[in-house]
Amino acid sequence: MNIIKYILAAIGLIFVGMLLLWVLGFLSSLLWCAFWIGILGAIGYGGYRLFIKAEQKYIDGGSTAGSINARDFDMSWDEYDKKYLHK
Repeated sequence: MNIIKYILAAIGLIFVGMLLLWVLGFLSSLLWCAFWIGILGAIGYGGYRLFIKAEQKYIDGGSTAGSINARDFDMSWDEYDKKYLHK
């Protein structure tokens, strides 16, 4: 009867060891996936910031910035054509 207890204890230790290795592998794979998702997210966020910076450069200040004032909205097409298009 004593030998059966030792055999069962050894089998239990083997299964507990396998379970611990499975949990460790599962956690490391989750961390590895989170690492790569973080890298891709950082690259995407950096690209987005560069895009917004370039877009603001062209939208906010350009060669035509401020060329049409509020008073120009009241002009007819003919007045606008004479003033701006035939310089």
